[in-house]
Amino acid sequence: MSTEAAPTISEVNPREAWDILSKDAAAVLVDVRTRAEWGFVGGPDVSSLGQDVIQLEWKSWPGMAQNPDFVGALLDQLEATPSRLLFLCRSGVRSLHAAAAVADALAEQGQAVPCVNVAEGFEGDLDADDHRGGFNGWKARGLAWRQS
Repeated sequence: MSTEAAPTISEVNPREAWDILSKDAAAVLVDVRTRAEWGFVGGPDVSSLGQDVIQLEWKSWPGMAQNPDFVGALLDQLEATPSRLLFLCRSGVRSLHAAAAVADALAEQGQAVPCVNVAEGFEGDLDADDHRGGFNGWKARGLAWRQS
């Protein structure tokens, strides 16, 4: 039995994530939502920062089965070791699980890359009318995004 603690996942709000990405060119944003979400809802646009978003499904719609190749596929897409990885989903739940899985895999490899969850996610929490996108989250905070 291992006595080592699992890596801790820190959290930032979308504005803080934007600030990190704008100040740290080695930080990487990973959007773990589904293809349907990217296509119908849109996604963060960090091109003005000279960066790209990695889009990689943590779970696939419609059945929401977990992507068994997520960690390996993400690590294969990284061109260099990032200073930190920021994970984003719709509301901050899937991204937290994805961040933990990647942090665990990196720790097993002896790499200390901070994995950060973007709390509130892209669309944020439900408002009083049970709608997303206006209460909090990437879009509601007025950060750059685009519809595909």
